Amino acid sequence: MTLDEWAALAAAELGLDALPTDDQRLVLDLAREVAHNTVRPGAPVSAYLVGLAVGRGASLAEATGALIELAHRHGADASGGG
Repeated sequence: MTLDEWAALAAAELGLDALPTDDQRLVLDLAREVAHNTVRPGAPVSAYLVGLAVGRGASLAEATGALIELAHRHGADASGGG
């Protein structure tokens, strides 16, 4: 099964439209950056929080961008670089 296939099945199960590939990339980028710069379990939690923000009217790009920036700041602070 591919990611596109899984995303389509999951969206249909939840009564949602299919998630465009570009949106999948934003969520995957978020998960990668959070996992690498903060704590690995923060990735799915961050994706959930972004989903809540989008449900309240934020754009996916803005919400993922904000948390990616936060993760980078946290990673820099933790390594002494920021």
